[in-house]
Amino acid sequence: MSFDAFLALVVYAFVTSVTPGPNNFMLLASGVNFGFARSIPHMVGISVGFLILALAVGLGLGAALTAFPALHTALKIAGGAYLLYLAWKIATSRSMGSGGEQKARPMTLLEAAAFQWVNPKAWVMAVTAMAVYTNPDRPFLSVAVIAITFAIVNLPTISGWAGFGVALRGFLSDPVKLKWFNIVMGLALAATLWPMLR
Repeated sequence: MSFDAFLALVVYAFVTSVTPGPNNFMLLASGVNFGFARSIPHMVGISVGFLILALAVGLGLGAALTAFPALHTALKIAGGAYLLYLAWKIATSRSMGSGGEQKARPMTLLEAAAFQWVNPKAWVMAVTAMAVYTNPDRPFLSVAVIAITFAIVNLPTISGWAGFGVALRGFLSDPVKLKWFNIVMGLALAATLWPMLR
């Protein structure tokens, strides 16, 4: 991969990682409700899960989904249903997770990693990156470079969303404001399904 192509890949990874989407809305809500430290497994899970997804897509999973449209449709339905479930959980959360609501907890590393497999934005990012940036002369090396570049760029950019959530904690310490923030975040997360439904 040329330096120019690599630089374009880094910019693509940054822009797609930092812009709003399911992961970032969930991290913003997690930062508000649980703080930065408790959201770290969620952040790491996103990066690890996307790394594995990108490798799988680059090594042929994307082609398999194209060849079997029913599998692709099933994945979209499962992903959409799970995303709506997460949106509901966020929208109905009413405490900052500091002891009042015992069931409330941030997403674990494994849950966040598994979520990437049903995250519509993650699929679009992985498929597009592999289609645009892989080198047919060195397919395995270029797939690995793309996946690792995303993992390196992704973690600090998504962490900013959790950090922004932490910055809002003081403002949202009022239960009414927190309630409405969580409702808006739940609705925003559900709205990320719109591109998948068109």
